[in-house]
Amino acid sequence: MSRENLNDLQAFIAVAREKSFTKAAAKLGVSQSALSHTVRLLEQRLGLRLLARTTRSVTSTSAGEHLIRNIGPHFDQIEAQIASLGHLKNEPSGIIRITATDDAIAYILREKLNRFVEKYPSVKIEIVADLKLVDIVADGYDAAIRLGEQVTKEMASIPLTPDIRFVVVGTKSYFKKNPKPKVPHDLLKHRCITMRLPTHGGIYAWEFEKNGHDLKVRTDGPLIFNSIFPVRDACLDGVGLAHMPEIMAEKYIADGRLVKVLEDWCPHWNGYRLCFPRHHENLMPFALFLEEMRQDPVIQSAHLRK
Repeated sequence: MSRENLNDLQAFIAVAREKSFTKAAAKLGVSQSALSHTVRLLEQRLGLRLLARTTRSVTSTSAGEHLIRNIGPHFDQIEAQIASLGHLKNEPSGIIRITATDDAIAYILREKLNRFVEKYPSVKIEIVADLKLVDIVADGYDAAIRLGEQVTKEMASIPLTPDIRFVVVGTKSYFKKNPKPKVPHDLLKHRCITMRLPTHGGIYAWEFEKNGHDLKVRTDGPLIFNSIFPVRDACLDGVGLAHMPEIMAEKYIADGRLVKVLEDWCPHWNGYRLCFPRHHENLMPFALFLEEMRQDPVIQSAHLRK
């Protein structure tokens, strides 16, 4: 394959992943018109439409998705290997891209990131806060932080926390006006603060378990968010009940601002894990980051109180 095709394929992958010529052009350091021309020429040479363009969005066609899935990872490995040359210098360098939920960034990554950047100031870490379960390899990430149930067999992973649980909480002022729910189905009579999950687009159903009996309740209420922190804040404001990781609520439970209900229905789930492509484990600078994440895993919930 000619060098021209390789360069053009890299340009296409950048646009497909960013879903924007403007963002991809900024990332590559070229003009938007030049990038558009490059992709158009590549499509002409291949005789295939790779991108579907509208005035508002850019999406990949089936042919484009095929290239991203099968060629994108090879470009990622080349970039990772080039970045890994940093260990031959006095100071490691390169970039690490991670996708994680807001709560994982705040309660798990934050402290470790501070230590890591102090040790390796020439390594850049890009963190993307997202509830969506993205394809780590296809979307160009080095790793993701996910709950244990969400880690696929194709990925390597390491534990970051012990088992966690989600709790249902509300303010004392809310419960002065509304009776505490005694069973999960009582939530249908309450104002609940809900979340829309981007992976499937639906409202998250609150999950419960007792005596081996699993139960999901599709709650309803006046507010729908796509991030967990606004859910917590609205709950603290007394708008309604919320369902959230206990690590996010325990500080407010301890000081009396939030009250737990349905505790015997709230089971523990597999804790957070850092998952990553297996071939990344020995690549620099990710190997250094992985070593940092392996040290001092979060064991006590007190460490998570922010």
